Amino acid sequence: MLFNSLSFAIFLPIVFILYWFVANKNLKYQNFLLLCASYYFYACWDWRFLFLLIFSTLLDYFTGLKMSETENRNKRRFWFWLSVSVNIGFLGVFKYYNFFAESFADAALNFGMHVSPWTLKVILPVGISFYTFHGLSYVIDIYKNKIKAERNFIDYSFFVSFFPLLVAGPIERATHLLPQIKKERTFDYLKAADGLRQILWGFFKKAVIADQCSVYANMIFANSDHYPGSTLVLGALFFTFQIYCDFSGYSDMALGIARLFGIELLRNFAFPYFSRDIAEFWRRWHISLSSWFRDYLYIPLGGSKGGTWMKIRNTIIIFLVSGFWHGANWTFIVWGLLNALFIMPSIIFNTNRNNLEIVAKGKSLPTIKEFFQMVLTFSLVVFAWIFFRANNLTHAISYIKTIFSKSTFSVPQMDVSGFEILNTILLIIGFLIIEWNGRENQYAIATLGIFKKRSYRLAFYFTLILTIYLFMGREQQFIYFQF
Repeated sequence: MLFNSLSFAIFLPIVFILYWFVANKNLKYQNFLLLCASYYFYACWDWRFLFLLIFSTLLDYFTGLKMSETENRNKRRFWFWLSVSVNIGFLGVFKYYNFFAESFADAALNFGMHVSPWTLKVILPVGISFYTFHGLSYVIDIYKNKIKAERNFIDYSFFVSFFPLLVAGPIERATHLLPQIKKERTFDYLKAADGLRQILWGFFKKAVIADQCSVYANMIFANSDHYPGSTLVLGALFFTFQIYCDFSGYSDMALGIARLFGIELLRNFAFPYFSRDIAEFWRRWHISLSSWFRDYLYIPLGGSKGGTWMKIRNTIIIFLVSGFWHGANWTFIVWGLLNALFIMPSIIFNTNRNNLEIVAKGKSLPTIKEFFQMVLTFSLVVFAWIFFRANNLTHAISYIKTIFSKSTFSVPQMDVSGFEILNTILLIIGFLIIEWNGRENQYAIATLGIFKKRSYRLAFYFTLILTIYLFMGREQQFIYFQF
């Protein structure tokens, strides 16, 4: 069930009505209702994997209780590593087994040995990386005595599987979400209206910008051998906006949907394409994952306390793991290494926290220096996305070679009319103008500061809805569902 599907358009109002008009003022009923709705939502993808989700939930719930019930260090360590090893084991089998098996066979072939690896013929359970990380953060925090184990199984299950964040995040923390689950919730019209506004903006980003860009990005990457470098530059740019609007659009919808039920999820994007350096970009892109790796991997490895070489080592490890988290393909690993390379100057010269505030805060335009910093950072990000999108390393290298050829200075050639391409480019420009004007908010149209009059705001909402209606094609799956 996709957020941008007819079935979800029926599902959400039903759950909303039952939640506020049937289970209202009864916290236990509200939580149980949302848990059942979440399991139904997940079962719509493939009901068989629902058992994997429930097993993972039971594992972390009981190991968390066992750790809280004993002060014996060895027993706590046993239950902790049982949970971690099983969770990582499931993730490794479903997501990475085929990658390792095929990589081993390829390596053996280089030594003259022919190996026929046995591979799994199963699809990747949707959202497994996200709900696994929910559970891991929970057991790690218990092990480190940051939180106590949750004894209410319904509440804990709700934390792991809340349907807006279940299949593509944001990656929640028990310290943030569980207290909200335990607290009584009453309907707040202003919060609900804000939630609907954020859903609308996320829907626009997905259905209009991301899905339009995907048509051309897919066409160009699939036929990159037949196009000049100028067209491949366009393909990389289209994918750059596709992945941002696709993933941040999903996050906006997830946050907006949760707000309809009186729940605030972690912010996942903060206008990353307006960053002035790569360090700032990673503070603003997929924030819940970046902060997860910081808290549960980078800091335990020693963080920044051990001198420059330790910072370099830990940063490389973080980006390697981040790349590998995204998928079992060497392209993701190279993408991670590239980002590690790009961020190295700021790590070495200790400038990685120079740009903590949003660019040109309180101003209409950036300075000349800020503008060129954004252009350089954006260019590096676009370059790295080529590896992220390419089918394999050979494809990525071939794509980049063509970009750095004389053909990049030619007129772009595509199998569609120039008017269609221009139309999409104009949509992107309009989108960027709105994002720039709203960059100091939680999301671009949170306050609609560009329109002070209510009539203008309503006209703007109507324009967004009309644009979605005109450009929305068939349902397209969100990119991050594959991770």
